[in-house]
Amino acid sequence: MAAALGDRRIDAVRASDLEALMREAAAGARPRRNSRNGRHTCEHLIAAARAFYNRAIADGYLAAADSPAHRVRKPRRLPNTRRALTPDEVSDINAAARSRGNDIVLDALLLRLHTETACRRGGALALRLVDLDTEHALIRLVEKGGTQRWQPITPMLASRLDDHARVRGAVAPSDALLRYRNGRPATYRRYDLLWKRIGRQLPWVAAQGITTHWRRHTTLTWVERHFGYGVARAYAGHTDRRGPATTTYIKADLHAVATALAALTGQPRPLAVVESEQRFPA
Repeated sequence: MAAALGDRRIDAVRASDLEALMREAAAGARPRRNSRNGRHTCEHLIAAARAFYNRAIADGYLAAADSPAHRVRKPRRLPNTRRALTPDEVSDINAAARSRGNDIVLDALLLRLHTETACRRGGALALRLVDLDTEHALIRLVEKGGTQRWQPITPMLASRLDDHARVRGAVAPSDALLRYRNGRPATYRRYDLLWKRIGRQLPWVAAQGITTHWRRHTTLTWVERHFGYGVARAYAGHTDRRGPATTTYIKADLHAVATALAALTGQPRPLAVVESEQRFPA
């Protein structure tokens, strides 16, 4: 907006100017495997323009009715093509990740971490040594919006994460947990390289545009099918309050998430609730 309309006053920009800018952005959008012909680019541009004008309105530079950004229709988001992976697909991806790479230990650890926790990439990369509780097999995830939660993992994964971090140079509590072989903290680049490599070995992965977020979708789908919406919501770390009033009571605690994880992995969990303890109190 600054480059295209920077010579105008903000109250001189018209809705048609933003529509033209939106079309230009869509035409120049970078093509990707999951591209929607620039539709998301248009959505992001209008969202950014509205955010800009919301601040101008709040500061009193113009009235709400005069905002051109709010007179341009934001493109409706299309349904996502992401789906839960089948057990055979998960096995094939895991086998591909453990072969031919230059750091298969880190790659296998990443996939296992995302399978058990359904965390986002940012949450995994933000993990520090202090965020790992090996005694109770928990990790503290910091994700979108600065939200924090303790997420159960299996004792086996907790032990391997601790060994991985310390062998690769993590000493101080603030040191990154996931690290390259040279001791540097892992970055988003590792995910890109991982899925490109898996896509070369498994063409269907590249064709469908499968990424780490599909692992999150797979785990949460399984949890929702077997343990219900409330547990899946807690497992995912969702904290939004949208929805009917009854969703206030659809909550799950750490023990419920740990129980779901124990069933998912087939491994015992320190905080999991045994079946006899799940009865309604008389």
